[in-house]
Amino acid sequence: MFQPSIFDSLSSHHQLHKASENDLDLIRGDDEYESKSGTDIMDGEDGKDPNQRPSKKKRYHRHTQHQIQEMEAFFNECPHPDDKQRKDLGRRLGLEPLQIKFWFQNKRTQMKAQHERHENSQLRAENEKLRAENIRYKEALSNAACPNCGGPATIGEMSFDEQHLRIENGRLREEIDRISGIAAKCVGKSMLSYPHLPAGATGSLDIGVGNFGQQSSGFTGEIFGAADLLRSVSGQTEADKTVMIELAVAAMEELIRMAQSGEPLWIPGPDGLSETLSNDEYVRSFSRGLMPKPLGLKTEASRESSAVIMNPMNLVEILMDVNQWSSVFSSIVSRAATIEVLSTGVAGNYNGAFQVMTAEFQVPSPLVPTRENYFVRYCKQHPDGTWAVVDVSLDNLRSSSVPRYRRRPSGCLIQELPNGYSKVTWVEHVEVDDRAVHSIYKLLVNSGLAFGAKRWVGTLRRQCARLTSFMENSIPAGEVGVITSPEGRKSMLKLAERMVMSFCNGVGASTAHTWTTLSGSGADDVRVMTRKSIDDPGRPPGIVLSAATSFWLPVPPNRVFDFLRDEKSRSEWDILSNGGLVQEMAHISNDRDPSNAVSLLRVNSTNSSQSNMLILQESSTDSTGSYVIYAPVDIDAMNIVLSGGDPDYVALLPSGFAILPDGPNGPAGGNPDVGSGSSLLTVAFQILVDSVPTAKLSLGSIATVNNLIKCTVERIKGAVLCDGA
Repeated sequence: MFQPSIFDSLSSHHQLHKASENDLDLIRGDDEYESKSGTDIMDGEDGKDPNQRPSKKKRYHRHTQHQIQEMEAFFNECPHPDDKQRKDLGRRLGLEPLQIKFWFQNKRTQMKAQHERHENSQLRAENEKLRAENIRYKEALSNAACPNCGGPATIGEMSFDEQHLRIENGRLREEIDRISGIAAKCVGKSMLSYPHLPAGATGSLDIGVGNFGQQSSGFTGEIFGAADLLRSVSGQTEADKTVMIELAVAAMEELIRMAQSGEPLWIPGPDGLSETLSNDEYVRSFSRGLMPKPLGLKTEASRESSAVIMNPMNLVEILMDVNQWSSVFSSIVSRAATIEVLSTGVAGNYNGAFQVMTAEFQVPSPLVPTRENYFVRYCKQHPDGTWAVVDVSLDNLRSSSVPRYRRRPSGCLIQELPNGYSKVTWVEHVEVDDRAVHSIYKLLVNSGLAFGAKRWVGTLRRQCARLTSFMENSIPAGEVGVITSPEGRKSMLKLAERMVMSFCNGVGASTAHTWTTLSGSGADDVRVMTRKSIDDPGRPPGIVLSAATSFWLPVPPNRVFDFLRDEKSRSEWDILSNGGLVQEMAHISNDRDPSNAVSLLRVNSTNSSQSNMLILQESSTDSTGSYVIYAPVDIDAMNIVLSGGDPDYVALLPSGFAILPDGPNGPAGGNPDVGSGSSLLTVAFQILVDSVPTAKLSLGSIATVNNLIKCTVERIKGAVLCDGA
């Protein structure tokens, strides 16, 4: 039977509330009367008529501030003093014992009134809470359904608690069904199977899967054994978070198998150096995961292993910190952001961390479209101590349209090696529409060298060596020049790092900026864009014109790289040096390979009226590409950097070169490394055309930069082709 005691308690509580208010009015009246001092009452008792109220013009005795403070202090210790205590206190304060007695009576009354006011306020709040609960329960009961026939239920057919649980159960049942439906679309199978309960009240739930910010009703049940992870999730809808975690957990299992399996999943290439993923074996091995590949997308899959000079914990921190990740991989990641941290991990590290991220991947050329992706990143330390970091696309939760780029489970396994090294095994598995890639880059992109695992590992190995060099607390014996302190060495390396990041962010086809082609439709046409620099301490103020062009050279990449990085041959292509002698003033090695270095160059101009110019240059190379990046620097600013000052306030406009192989095959016999065939060279300049940010760009400035870059290209072609003849 239904027990309506809660409604009866509400009525009794309301009556109690009214009584309390009436009592409070009496207390207030007593308080107003008894708040007078003991002398006031004594004077009233001495009057002729005891029934006559005191005159309004009666002069009252006021206690001094000292007397009140003393009695307040005594009251806090003893609110009910006896006769002896009242006499002693009156003697010290110059008051009669009866005055002391009445003051304490008034004080006790005031304290009682304050307490009852507070209690009354609490009762009023509780009353409102119960009234709201009462309304909610009545609405729930009005929608109650019979467990046998499904029709409207009467109050007497079930207890209130049972009815409330059935309503809640029905709501959760519908949420589970909807979550399972979404997961079936993304995972490729039904995730959960629950026995159906008797029909109950149902509601409509709209689970948004179209955008980042859409939200719906939450679900807090334990699914996929990941309830501990869901507790730290915020921002996304509970339904979406559940799907994300399930996808990430499944992706982690797939990544480990992809990284550790051999044949028949990975088929060795004829050269013995490469391997190809068997798509048929992949489909058989991994029935879970993302939906089948959409039409129009092609598969790219690659795997690469290498030892890097960094311990696993530092590598994990780089991968899980979006700022460090985009900095270390600035040549690959043009833009990146963490949308939401679903879990920060446990035990003070990234074990069990989940992050929802977005990133844009690039090749350093305006001729190769970038690849944008929305994905979840999951980090886990396995029982054998191996760390794994995996990414998997979430585009099915973001948009109903077919994506141009989708990232199947990709990432790396990190195993600890002796002497601070780690073994990194990287897997890249994506589906992409690459029809917009320019023809001269097609072979490079199709080979996997442009976006594949080999490029990620090569970049990581080179950057880890650079970070190790940065952490040196002394100047190595082989480094000579104007750098005289470890602090100055670190400041110069930090300045070079910012220069490289600025160059890489401005040379690709990122959607953050738009290139304009100056003429024709050939691959080597010059593309330009403008940017206004205002209040940026790292850039000179004004209008900056960027220009870039990419072209093919029938010269091995290593020869082009050596020519461009060598200060002795700089006058052959650098028009701005005016044919002056270039001298290396400082050299910092970033790797065992002396080609990976940061240099400070001085151009001794043949024009005696022109002051000498300093150039900061960084050259770097790995198995998938090479860079020579440089920027003119102010002499005074560079002196501050060399003395260990802050390099962030040195204005830079980086220019430089990106040298890539034109593909894996070439005259060197099929070696997929740089130097086996011809080169793809991108030349990019940044020129300050006007120091006033509000000025308008003139056609003359564009023509000047266009002529400058074309002249530089012709000089490079003439020099390297002549050497190779």
